Amino acid sequence: MPQAGRGPTLVAMSDLTLPILDLSRLDEGPAAAAAFRDDLRAATHDVGFFYLTGTGVSPELEARLHRAAREFFALPEADKLAIENVTSPHFRGYTRVGGERTQGEVDWREQIDIGPEREAVTDPDAPDFARLIGPNLWPDAQPELRDVVTEWHDHLSGVARKLLRAWALSLGAGETYFDEHFGEPSTLIKIVRYPGTAEPTPQQGVGAHKDSGVLTLLWVEPGKGGLQVRRDGEWVDAPPVPGAFVVNIGELLEYATDGYLIATDHRVVSPRLPDDRISVPFFFNPQLDKRLPLIELPPELAAEAAGVTQDPANPIHALYGENALKSRLRAHPDVAERWHADLLAARAAVS
Repeated sequence: MPQAGRGPTLVAMSDLTLPILDLSRLDEGPAAAAAFRDDLRAATHDVGFFYLTGTGVSPELEARLHRAAREFFALPEADKLAIENVTSPHFRGYTRVGGERTQGEVDWREQIDIGPEREAVTDPDAPDFARLIGPNLWPDAQPELRDVVTEWHDHLSGVARKLLRAWALSLGAGETYFDEHFGEPSTLIKIVRYPGTAEPTPQQGVGAHKDSGVLTLLWVEPGKGGLQVRRDGEWVDAPPVPGAFVVNIGELLEYATDGYLIATDHRVVSPRLPDDRISVPFFFNPQLDKRLPLIELPPELAAEAAGVTQDPANPIHALYGENALKSRLRAHPDVAERWHADLLAARAAVS
């Protein structure tokens, strides 16, 4: 597999490609930074996905995160179920295999969900999406998990902000455009394990979907494939590249650019026994009560904006909290039914 170099090096995926971009080019002078921004805009206009190197994440931090993930999933079932997400109205904690759904179909994976560490909102007049705010559930049997996740979160938050500033400039806006409209970011880290399956046909590790927010940085266990991206109507593999994250944009960035940048369908196919796979997506999104206003694109870019994808089954909301709540209620029906039956009833009444 080719290593990352300067410029949009390409990785073969069947007979299609994803670009590789090197974030460190932003620090190599005006010409290199401008070229990176051009490549960034092109990748997310044409594909919505790319590989990102040059993030400054050390091999040592990657190894610590990988080891912590493996140790968490190796815990006795009782230790994992002690922080099961059905005990959290905020959709935090451990989800057992089969506990999450995409497009109504069961995803064959187990995971722990970790968001911003905050007190739960008790105001009865708060908007519905405020129910997503609250504390995390951490395993007592593995106290070190919190430390490595916190370090991972802080480093990737810096990477995400750097990318968003580059996007803003590449789209004709001021460099601080996204900083001004983001507020305190709503982040989410999912540490995921895809167990192997003996089924003869590929199984749904996670079903086809688009991310509901702005930006996703995905770390994948070295040498473990399974991620697929829809390109030109067909599914193509996106194998891991050593030292690189897989980056994709979500529905809100498509919304903010009126479809000039595109959120792309992707899925994960389960590994075959005896193999399994660890991945850690990091989602970087606005404060729940923030809206991303439409960017006034330069005329030459606006002419290529196709408009936001219209899907009656999956409306895209400008207010991030509405998008996030929609996604969580669908993905975790057991949590929704236990804690948010009133929201489910209200949505059913208007559907």
